[in-house]
Amino acid sequence: MSRISPALAAGLGPFLLGLALAAASHPTIAALVGSGAASRPLPVSRLAELALHHLTLAAAGLAVVSILGVGLGLFATRTRFASFRGSIDTVVAFAQAVPPVVVVALALPVLGFGGPPTLLALLAYGIMPTLRGTVGALDSVSNEARESAQAIGLTPGQILAYVELPLAAKGLVETLRTALILAVSVTAVGALAGASTLGTPIVAGLQNQNIAAMLQGALATAALAFLGDGLLLAIGGWVQGNRQRTAD
Repeated sequence: MSRISPALAAGLGPFLLGLALAAASHPTIAALVGSGAASRPLPVSRLAELALHHLTLAAAGLAVVSILGVGLGLFATRTRFASFRGSIDTVVAFAQAVPPVVVVALALPVLGFGGPPTLLALLAYGIMPTLRGTVGALDSVSNEARESAQAIGLTPGQILAYVELPLAAKGLVETLRTALILAVSVTAVGALAGASTLGTPIVAGLQNQNIAAMLQGALATAALAFLGDGLLLAIGGWVQGNRQRTAD
């Protein structure tokens, strides 16, 4: 009987918690919390529809943030571009200093309602931790490892691909985990811009005192975050396990 590797097992906890939160968002359970005519839970079909829209928008935002954040992190850690490092960090820090709700509100007149202003908020709020996490992961690679790779004749591109990225993999996975949690949570704010997300029942619940629907939206949002976190941990564990087997 094969054993689950410790790295893969690390993703099991968040994944099971996500499943538990998803089950808790079921209308039968949510109805137990709210009382009165105003407290009406959403049916499973509507909740699933909102979850799918939420997941699609969050995944798109996460992809953009990952590409730009990791890309800028790679750029900033190259020796020849080191002079731009401080400027890049200042710009992305300024972007995150503006709250997502304000970004959405300011973007509405230009981008309209729905997904575009939400994606802009996801980008503004997620790029700084992704950039800094990437820089931190790459900075953790020892100079000795780079110098040894140079000594055997590897090019800068080969050093990045075969030395730096593998050694920084654990830190990069942690960076993407943070970006994922931010993407899922900020996507809920998109409901204020008319995006159909799990934030919709939260906003409507606050307005109409519908505690059951508000609870469903919050629990389902948290469920998506933990399920995605567990999946990333499992993928990171699988990649690390394959790398170790290859090295052996």
